[in-house]
Amino acid sequence: MPDLAPLALTCGEPAGIGAEIALKAWIERGEHSPRFVLLDQPARLARLAERLSLNVPLAQVGSLAEVDAQLFAEALPVLPLEAPIHGEAGRVDEADAPAIVESITRAVRLAQAGEVAAVVTNPIRKQSLKAVGLDHPGHTEFLAALAGGGARSVMMLASPRLRVTLVTVHVPLAAVPGLLSVPAILEVARATARALRQDFAIAAPRLAVIGLNPHAGESGLLGREEIEIIAPAIATLRAEGIDAFGPVPPDAAFHAAARNRYDAAICMYHDQGLIPLKTLDFDEGVNVTLNLPFVRTSPDHGTALDIAGTGKANPQSLMSALAMAAAMAKARAA
Repeated sequence: MPDLAPLALTCGEPAGIGAEIALKAWIERGEHSPRFVLLDQPARLARLAERLSLNVPLAQVGSLAEVDAQLFAEALPVLPLEAPIHGEAGRVDEADAPAIVESITRAVRLAQAGEVAAVVTNPIRKQSLKAVGLDHPGHTEFLAALAGGGARSVMMLASPRLRVTLVTVHVPLAAVPGLLSVPAILEVARATARALRQDFAIAAPRLAVIGLNPHAGESGLLGREEIEIIAPAIATLRAEGIDAFGPVPPDAAFHAAARNRYDAAICMYHDQGLIPLKTLDFDEGVNVTLNLPFVRTSPDHGTALDIAGTGKANPQSLMSALAMAAAMAKARAA
């Protein structure tokens, strides 16, 4: 297999910790760490590195062809953005929204052109999309729109000890029961099974489908979603040859012995999956977007405005996101 192309890393929210963890990820790189290029502004990165006493040489590049192993060993490659960045770590400037969106858009275009192996995104504030007139609930939905093709994006959170995908994502908890349906569960479960085979090299993936209600509804006493929606979806998946089981009571789904039975858990709502994953592996959790024509990962944390610019940010989740993106790209290529 030819050498993997570099990864594209977006700037994220300039007032957040994205630049700091990118600088630290380059410092803490190992012999087998994947090459990446940061889409940002070199001048502001240099100021931040000096402020935090981080010894990171920067190499401004004009094309991805320049980002070879020798360059990456000597300096952090930066592909400059056309839009200016006014804000600094810890200081939000709403005028930075165009640069944030440009960084994401250019990374996607590079991936679609085959110039980068995958897209890794630093965290953003959803307000940045609104500021430039984009009507997307979040980062994931914006990436799906850029990718085109009409497929619904599916959010997976992955760590060394757990993978979860979500049937509903950024919606109020009260809205979840009305949004659950057999087709919605099937779409997420099929995408999960496909990704486990294609991107994680798991030949026969096992899926645990988690119930919505306490005790998975207690045979209808505590809710009928398991009987009317979740169980029929599982039956359809099994008829299609997908090894899915459940509905699994939520409170019994995530202990060590239970996790040994499956490769991913299909969760009905956001916190049902994210609470156990972040409890188990907060620093190594990775956000993965499924159903895209390219690999996309992101650290499983937010912009952390409260500690931005203080030097306290931990790069481990970003380093995990970079490593997982490279591994997924290799698996997909194979």
